[in-house]
Amino acid sequence: MTEQGKINGTGLGRIIRAAVCSKAGILAAFRNEAAFRQEVLLCAVLLPVALWLGENSIERALLISSLLLVLIVELINTAIEVVVDRISADRHELSGLAKDVGSAAVFVALVLACIDWGLILLFS
Repeated sequence: MTEQGKINGTGLGRIIRAAVCSKAGILAAFRNEAAFRQEVLLCAVLLPVALWLGENSIERALLISSLLLVLIVELINTAIEVVVDRISADRHELSGLAKDVGSAAVFVALVLACIDWGLILLFS
C-alpha cells in the first residue's frame, strides 16, 4: 500500500487525527473510570506541588513524570478492560488474569510514585 493509501494518512493530518483520537480516549476514560478521575484529581493537586517542592529540574521531572506514569498505566489498564469486556461478557480465567495484571501494573506505578515522592521529600 502506498503512503497515500494509508487509512490514517500521513504528515500533519495524521498527527491531528491521532490527537483527536487521544482526546476522545482521555475523555472516555474520565467519563467511565472512577479510578482515572481520582488519579487526574491527584495530579491536578500534586503537579503544582511538584513544581514548588522540587529543588531542581531533575527532582521536578521525577515528581511530575511519576504522576503522569500513573495516568498512562491507568489508560492502558482501561484499554485492556474494554477489550476483554468487548470479547465476551462471560467469565473466563484468562480474562480475569488480564484484568488483574493490568490492575497490578497500576498498583506498581502508584508505588513508584510514592517512592519517588517519599525519597525526594525526605532527602531534599
